[in-house]
Amino acid sequence: MNYHVPIAELLAIMLGACRTGAWMAICPPFSSRLIPVQVKALFSVAIALPMAPYLQSSLPPLETPALIASIVLQLFVGFGLGFLTALLFAALQAAGDLLDLFGGFTLATAYDPLGFSQSSIFGRFYNLIAVTLLFASDGHQLILRGFMQSFRTLPLNSSFSMETFSRLLVSGLGEMFLAALQIAGPLICVLFLADVALGLLNRVAPALNAFQLGFPVKIFLLVTLSGLAIAMLPGVLHTLVERAVAAVVRLSGG
Repeated sequence: MNYHVPIAELLAIMLGACRTGAWMAICPPFSSRLIPVQVKALFSVAIALPMAPYLQSSLPPLETPALIASIVLQLFVGFGLGFLTALLFAALQAAGDLLDLFGGFTLATAYDPLGFSQSSIFGRFYNLIAVTLLFASDGHQLILRGFMQSFRTLPLNSSFSMETFSRLLVSGLGEMFLAALQIAGPLICVLFLADVALGLLNRVAPALNAFQLGFPVKIFLLVTLSGLAIAMLPGVLHTLVERAVAAVVRLSGG
């Protein structure tokens, strides 16, 4: 009994799975360690299967050096696309870290169930809320759709523009810091004004030792105001998802 194995189609799917696997290793929320590696591998193949016609039409030459070079290129493209997406999502983590720094929570650390590491309290809290809102609003489907668009705009046999990637990387870093300051900026201003008020109170009445009230007052303000600021996170997350998808599309089409 003879079996006919479509080598070209199989290689095209495997090359697409290499790009998808590298992307999933970095891109949130798929990069979570709670997702087993076997599941990520199967999911990367499942994502590449619907794109088989586009992948097969752009298959590189079926020679060993060309295939090895194409595998390396697909891994690099996947890492690049995933890193651009993760860079914008890091704005929420950075905003929480800034709140921990100015609110005095850096003295304590919290266990990160997604990364299996210790991190700041509000940084991890904002990150967990972002992941929850991402799945609740179907934002993960938008991210996935933007990545799958890269198979059309950036075929397997195309070249990767380092100039476009470096430009998007610089702009992504700027947008990340700007978004982190916009998210945490109002609360940081309130905490700064609280420090100024306590300093003035300590100058007026040194016997009160107002700085001893600093930690409980700032913690109370931070917890209260951050609860109000959580209502703004869905809109912020939607904007970050749109920026991340736009960056992936610009990179794959650049």
